[in-house]
Amino acid sequence: MGGVTSSMAAKFAFFPPSPPMYKLVTEEATGLLLFNRFPHRENVEVARVKTRRGNEVVAVYVRNPTATSTMLYSHGNAADLGQMYELFVELSIHLRVNVVGYDYSGYGQSTGKPSEQNTYADIEAVYRFFVENYGVKEEDVILYGQSVGSGPTLDLATRLPRLRAVVLHSPILSGLRVMYPVKRTYWFDIYKNIDKMPAVNCPVLIIHGTADDVVDWSHGRQLWELCKEKYEPLWLKGGNHCDLELFPQYIKHLKKFISTVEKLPSQRSTWRKSTTDRHEPSRKSTDRREKPKNDEYRASNVDMIDNKFRLSFDHIEKSRRSVDCCIERSKRGSDHIDRGRKSVDRLDRIWAG
Repeated sequence: MGGVTSSMAAKFAFFPPSPPMYKLVTEEATGLLLFNRFPHRENVEVARVKTRRGNEVVAVYVRNPTATSTMLYSHGNAADLGQMYELFVELSIHLRVNVVGYDYSGYGQSTGKPSEQNTYADIEAVYRFFVENYGVKEEDVILYGQSVGSGPTLDLATRLPRLRAVVLHSPILSGLRVMYPVKRTYWFDIYKNIDKMPAVNCPVLIIHGTADDVVDWSHGRQLWELCKEKYEPLWLKGGNHCDLELFPQYIKHLKKFISTVEKLPSQRSTWRKSTTDRHEPSRKSTDRREKPKNDEYRASNVDMIDNKFRLSFDHIEKSRRSVDCCIERSKRGSDHIDRGRKSVDRLDRIWAG
């Protein structure tokens, strides 16, 4: 029953654009892997990365020659690299960072199916790939997780003791808590960020809209309270789930955060010494929570939660309709390309102004 409940939660967690918003092509002259929709940029590389679970995920690397940090960006549940690419380019320019983005298994041109465990394997494989092949250093990495991307982001963060920083954008406390405000963590829940946050030992910035009707603002606030190394959060008044980049405060606050953490190597060393001496978090310890002691206990609790699920379907449907605002572009064919470019132009004007 727990597997069924977890699978049900997963169905509400993943909305890969269909059809994917890009294809991969190989340039004949150079053998380079390229996105079919975008002109080749000398500072952008595309790669296929094999995961420990046997899938092959697509990753993109946007270099900035002035960068000292590399941002590993885990996108939301209703996007793929075709929609995120131009945003990554703009973030790299305005924040003066390298940006690594990737598609989860089952998203875009990545193989496999989306699942919680696959996303953990996906981000780990992409991180290792760029460390081993591009010389990216752990202490220069900033993990950025948006919405469901906060799950793989925090999972990896608990296992990187020298990480520079974490940014959580409209994050979730857990998959189950998005659908229903349960007060405890159940063993079949997914993305148990509420339990993993205290194990993150680097500075954390949380960004959330106060009018978010997909993931309530309370998720961001509670995660911020659980941070060991709190940074001034950004609560965007009137911000919803899919529009936070359009607020001028977004890029300004993000710039300030990155500038601050890049200037604090000595403080980060102090944090590491005080925290890593105690223990190094592992996935086994952070994922293990309140397992049932026997079948009777398991059945009674699953029945209780299933009853709560029935009561929360109205909220789920509301969330799904709200998520549609994020995936609507993926259903309109070629018109999306021009609108996407206009949207990025608008971001550029907002951030520059």
